[in-house]
Amino acid sequence: MTEGELFCLLGPSGCGKTTVLNLLAGFLTPTGGTLTLDGRPIAGPGVDRAVVFQSDDSLFGWLRSIDNVAFGPRMAGVPRDRRNAVAREYLKLVHLDGQEDKYPGELSGGMKQRVQIARVLANDPKILLMDEPFGALDAQTRTRLQDELVDIWGKTRKTIFFITHDIAEAVLLADRIGVMTQGPAARLREIIPVTLARPRRRGSPGFGEMWERINALIEDDAATESLT
Repeated sequence: MTEGELFCLLGPSGCGKTTVLNLLAGFLTPTGGTLTLDGRPIAGPGVDRAVVFQSDDSLFGWLRSIDNVAFGPRMAGVPRDRRNAVAREYLKLVHLDGQEDKYPGELSGGMKQRVQIARVLANDPKILLMDEPFGALDAQTRTRLQDELVDIWGKTRKTIFFITHDIAEAVLLADRIGVMTQGPAARLREIIPVTLARPRRRGSPGFGEMWERINALIEDDAATESLT
């Protein structure tokens, strides 16, 4: 990945996408080779990387939205007034201004994911690692959050590593798409630049052709796998 890039890793279930994310996050240690960030090996979790999960149960149910978002700065010793100002800034960025005093149990699934995104941004990481964050949402909410993520990325220029098994989602979001083969001996088959103009829609010129190109790669891999 390059700095400021929105990179999507695409592949079927069981191909190891989440394992790659866990390696980047420092939750797992590679059995071979080296992963580096800014030229330094990744030896474990760090404040320069933050993870947004598909599940919303990583939020603290006993804390209000503003306190969930301010939790990282609080642990870093940031004074209350400053950390609350930071939390309000990022809640506004994810369109949750006015929801600061709500608890997770009072929020919809999409709103909880927005709180998760605001919380990781409040820690000012270099890289956001996103593990199918919209996979459990209904189609309408998912589409809206895809648009909002691109908007947030455009404003913050954070490097984003985004996992998905949805070709259309990858084409909508990514600067480049890494296509993985099927597991268990999965590998990165190809990295495809997405040069379509932003903002993108499923009906945008070239969208269908890009979808077909990636789908052909995946189907070819599936056919090859069935013959072995």
